[in-house]
Order: sequence, then C-alpha cells, then structure tokens
Amino acid sequence: MRPLTIESCHSIWLFDTEHMSFLRVLKGFDGPEHLAVTGWRRYYGLEMSADSESFVVELNPEGTRLLRSWRHTEDCAQCGGHVTSELSVEEIQSLARISSP
Repeated sequence: MRPLTIESCHSIWLFDTEHMSFLRVLKGFDGPEHLAVTGWRRYYGLEMSADSESFVVELNPEGTRLLRSWRHTEDCAQCGGHVTSELSVEEIQSLARISSP
C-alpha cells in the first residue's frame, strides 16, 4: 500500500486510507537519521478543500475533534516560504513500516 502523502508547511502527512490511520513527519531536522515522526493515529475522515489548499482530519467519529492544516505550495501563502522538504519513495515506504497500523 502506498500512502496518500500531503506536504504542509511544517510536516509531511502520510495517510493509510485502507486502515484509516495517519502519521506525520515533522520538517526541520538534519537528515533522515534525525527524523521526528509521530506514531500512527486513527482518523475518521479527511476533507480536502476544492477552493483552497486547506485540509481537515477528523479524529473522532462525531467529527468534533479536528486537525486543520494547509498544503504547502511554491510561494506558499501560509508560511511565506519557498522551502520544501523532499523524501524519496523509499523513505516514505520505510516510514510507513515504522509502526504499521
């Protein structure tokens, strides 16, 4: 399974849509050996806005606990930056295996 990957200004989000779980790789650390990665967490919905770069992750079935973020873009309006991080497909697959749901 190849996870759905979304890059925000501060994280790279990996979504396992089959198991409805996600993890985040925090940006700003020195190389792959120093990555800060959250554990896999369950989610109940993922809404991506059609008219903006925002997305919302529903953390409970009722939709009352939410995480909202924005996709990072070139000349990003959210962070004003041009910086992006890059992970290879192999690195993403390795992260997805860290603690598979």
